[in-house]
Amino acid sequence: MALFDTTAFRIVEQGLAVMWQKGNIIQENIANADTPNYNCRYLEFGGILKDKLRQDGTVKKELNLAQGIYTDYTTNDQADHNNVDSDTQQAEYLKTSYLIDALINQMNGNFTRIRSAMTTK
Repeated sequence: MALFDTTAFRIVEQGLAVMWQKGNIIQENIANADTPNYNCRYLEFGGILKDKLRQDGTVKKELNLAQGIYTDYTTNDQADHNNVDSDTQQAEYLKTSYLIDALINQMNGNFTRIRSAMTTK
């Protein structure tokens, strides 16, 4: 339906998908904090939205917030060669949760505006 095929909806929808995936990866890292030889994984997508913006500030219709998952093999902070810092991962998870909440609030605002426009006489 064209009513929901707007840039705002696409950004929020794909942003939620990315943040959800990031949260899952962080949960895996936390769950494996005591697993020998486990290497921390990260979701990298910085700058991708910026690449999708046109010069005039509008977003291209074919918006796709692709991202990459990479594994950190460069640090081995523990004797068992596990590089998960639980405190850092928990802080990242909390930050990701706040971003998910903000995106959900944005989506709810979009629905409220549509509902208001439909009921205005």
